[in-house]
Amino acid sequence: MSALQVANAIEIAWNPSSDQALKQQAFDYLNQLRSDPSGWPVCLSLFTKSPPQPEIVRHASLEIVNSAAQTGLIDLSSLAVVRDGLMTYIRNVYGPNATAAPDAPYIQNKIAQTITFLFSALYGNGWETCFDDLLNLTYKSSASSSRDNALGIVFYLRVVNSIHEEIGDVLVSRSRGEQDKANGLKDLIRERDMQKIASSWQEILSAWRDADDTVVEMCLKAVGSWVSWIDIGLVVNQAMLDLLFQQLGRAEKQELREGEQRVRDAAVDVFTEIIGKKMKPVDKIEMINFLNLDSIVTQLSNSPPLRENRFTFKYDTDLAETVAKLVNITVMDIVRVLETDSGSVKDKANNLLQVFLPHILRFFSDEYDEVCSTVIPCVNDMLTYIRKVAKADPTLEARNKAILLPILKAIVAKMRYDETSNWGDEDEQTDEAEFQELRKRLGVLQQIIASADEQLYIDAISEVVGTTFENLRASGGQIDWRDLDLALHEMFLFGDLAVKAGGLYLKGAPTGPAAVRLIEMMLGMVESDIRSFTHPATQLQYMEICVRYSSFFQHHAQLIPGVLESFLQLVHHTNRKVKTRSWYLFQRLVKQLRGLIGNVAQTVVEALGDLLVIQAELPSEGEDGDEMSSEDHEGSADAVFNSQLYLFEAVGVICSTGSVPVDKQVLYIQAVVNPIFADMERNLAAAKANDERALLQIHHDIMALGTLAPTSSVPVNLPAAQVSECFCQVAEATLVSLESLKMSFNIRTAARFAFSRLISVLGARILPQLPRWIDGLLTQTSSRDEMALFLRLLDQVIFGFKGEIYSILDTLLTPFLQRVFSSLADPTTGTDDEIQLAELKREYLNFLLAVLNNDLGAVIISERNQPIFESVITTIEHFAKDIDDFTTAKMAFSVLSRMGSAWGGPDIAPGATNGAAPTQAALPGFGGFMISRFSPLCWALPTTPSFNSKDALAKQVLAEAGSLQRTIYLKTGMEYVEYLRTRELPGMGMGGDLIEEFLTALSRLDMKGFRQFFPVRGTVLASQ
Repeated sequence: MSALQVANAIEIAWNPSSDQALKQQAFDYLNQLRSDPSGWPVCLSLFTKSPPQPEIVRHASLEIVNSAAQTGLIDLSSLAVVRDGLMTYIRNVYGPNATAAPDAPYIQNKIAQTITFLFSALYGNGWETCFDDLLNLTYKSSASSSRDNALGIVFYLRVVNSIHEEIGDVLVSRSRGEQDKANGLKDLIRERDMQKIASSWQEILSAWRDADDTVVEMCLKAVGSWVSWIDIGLVVNQAMLDLLFQQLGRAEKQELREGEQRVRDAAVDVFTEIIGKKMKPVDKIEMINFLNLDSIVTQLSNSPPLRENRFTFKYDTDLAETVAKLVNITVMDIVRVLETDSGSVKDKANNLLQVFLPHILRFFSDEYDEVCSTVIPCVNDMLTYIRKVAKADPTLEARNKAILLPILKAIVAKMRYDETSNWGDEDEQTDEAEFQELRKRLGVLQQIIASADEQLYIDAISEVVGTTFENLRASGGQIDWRDLDLALHEMFLFGDLAVKAGGLYLKGAPTGPAAVRLIEMMLGMVESDIRSFTHPATQLQYMEICVRYSSFFQHHAQLIPGVLESFLQLVHHTNRKVKTRSWYLFQRLVKQLRGLIGNVAQTVVEALGDLLVIQAELPSEGEDGDEMSSEDHEGSADAVFNSQLYLFEAVGVICSTGSVPVDKQVLYIQAVVNPIFADMERNLAAAKANDERALLQIHHDIMALGTLAPTSSVPVNLPAAQVSECFCQVAEATLVSLESLKMSFNIRTAARFAFSRLISVLGARILPQLPRWIDGLLTQTSSRDEMALFLRLLDQVIFGFKGEIYSILDTLLTPFLQRVFSSLADPTTGTDDEIQLAELKREYLNFLLAVLNNDLGAVIISERNQPIFESVITTIEHFAKDIDDFTTAKMAFSVLSRMGSAWGGPDIAPGATNGAAPTQAALPGFGGFMISRFSPLCWALPTTPSFNSKDALAKQVLAEAGSLQRTIYLKTGMEYVEYLRTRELPGMGMGGDLIEEFLTALSRLDMKGFRQFFPVRGTVLASQ
């Protein structure tokens, strides 16, 4: 290869206008070059060549050299060649008497990266003069008496900072070997060169402090980064501190160049890094005092950028955040000392905490949230410490209060929307999200204060809320919405304390002092006529509070009509966010107050009428759910409909309230469902013709009908017959649509949802319809997921109607299970399919368990279903041997054990202790069937070569297998023992002694004992 070939390849590869095929050839060539031992010398010469090659050629060439060095293509002796060639180039460009033009900054960074790697490889292996060589670059000539070469200094500092990133930066993840190497290099630097490096920093800062901002900033960054792992005395000495203080002095200037601002901030960062350095607690406190950090922070806080310019557009937020970092790390260290030390050191730390409290408050209450957020960690640590002290020593209450109260007031102030915020403005969604996140963090701090001094918290928040409501009343509603929002937000958070005992009331009385205050706040909120305040933010807060503290209205029922009236206004709000959220909150309120609102049911249903009109909207073109923001989702047609369903649920709750007469319940339900029935009828023909909007409309109609049905996990108290008749019509309308449109996944999904809801209101009346539901919901195109979900619903039906379902279950079991078997047999085509298959297996086994556990096992072996019995057993056998799915295997053994208990007859084994009477007569021949078919399954997994008996799930499977063996023994006694002794166990190659050990355990241990025995010894016995 030639240098010209390499250069041409690089230019082609990075030229946007190159032919794509040619470009690919160039990339392939360069990738091959990276692994070619003869490639790096060519690339090194390309980089150092004079006159210089194009920048892209030089950058790519040096990158290939770096790659070769890092992957081991270059041995130590050749690395020295690279070093010599590169250092020669560097001296010519950056060293004394240099004449060549300097490189662009990104090229300089790439060179510094290469030098850093060479340092890492050679500093302990022959390049002892590394830092001397680099420091020589800082002089313009050999006659220079000071470091006067700006180009060389900048390059030297680039390398120094790069070396820290390589060996000292704690944020860089390293392997154990890499960390050991880094530690060794740091030790070598400290031993050989640290003194001269630190001296160079002082000399550079002294010579260039007013001459070049870039040089000074880079030098300060080097000092700040290296201080964490070098002798602190190299930085904390009078000469260096004087230089640092000089740079801090720039903060006093009214107008600063951009470079000066960066220098000033870098100087503050040095102090932050000094304080952050690990040292003994006593040394840390002495360091804080020695540096007089209180004075430094005070000086910076009072500087024009932070004091005179505060609350103006000139306010220097970068400086504020930088100083806040210094305050944060200092206070965190002070608290750490307070938590771990005692005596005089602790006294000094306590004094420092008092000294720094004004600084904490200054930056914590800063109007810029990023500045406030910077000191939240130290505030959290401080409050946590005070809480701990308060519980241990109540005598410190007064001192603690002096800290807690101003912090709490600052927290409350920061919880308020600032004057520039416009709630609901689409352009401010990011700011809104960040503010809500800040509120969450501030809320955590409030909770700590509440647990440290509950009464202080109660009094402070009560005052904020009470004063705001009083101002609202006095002004006739003319107050800033931000103040009212703040009061309501604090009221909402107050519940974390007030209802922590489980509620506001216990036996009719408030649960504690906080509950008493919250009840007063609720009364104040209602009396202030907050409903008339029309800002969307406060309206939302009002509803959230009413829902959260609904128990208040149960004890102040006279206020419920007014609250419902306001909710009924807000569910019609013009702001979509408020409107859709209010639909959910209204449903929550109605459910919680259902026993108290029967008298206004008609008013509510009539008021909601216009909102119960369903209008399906197809997703707009390009509306991809994966790419939509949360805000877009909230406003999408689908999201709006999902919120609308809450209104249907609310109506269903109201209509099912016992205080509403049955004839009125029927009237209200019909008022809602009849328009939906008509709508379904209107759209059915178009939906059959695959009209997308019509299909979606019917989907929405079915979802609404299902949502209207009151929910109950178990149908205990069925509604009156007339009400059930209404829902029979709902079921029929749903089935008619399902039977016509069952090829639509969305229709099946909606119908399955409706079925799940109708179970609890129709009771046994739904059973005759089961064949139609199954036929509609389980089609040739139904996914395994759909089948699994329906199996879960059938479990619910079986549990609820076990006394009435036998005949129907007997009729539908065979065709139903045939569909399940067909779905189980379908091939899988990816991870999602495999997950759905595993879920279907488990739901199938759960279904069998539900049948057996509810005394319906006879249906599986009935004359009608006898032909499918073998398939049932075969699938279970297959699952019990599945070494890749222990969860399913465990369930399979559980089903087999349950079959044994159900069909095996009474226990006949000697010494049987369970005494349980069988749930039904023994199935003739089933004992022998269990012995021949079930027993061998117990050994299938432990005899599989890849079986890991130490796996926790594997042990659980073997425990269930042990249960099955013990069940077979209880039902068949010595017949099973003889079979094991003479056939099964010898057939496995098990010796006589081991056979007797197993049989002794099987016959003498109880169920629990044998479940413990088999996972431990079964695998050992099987492997003999």
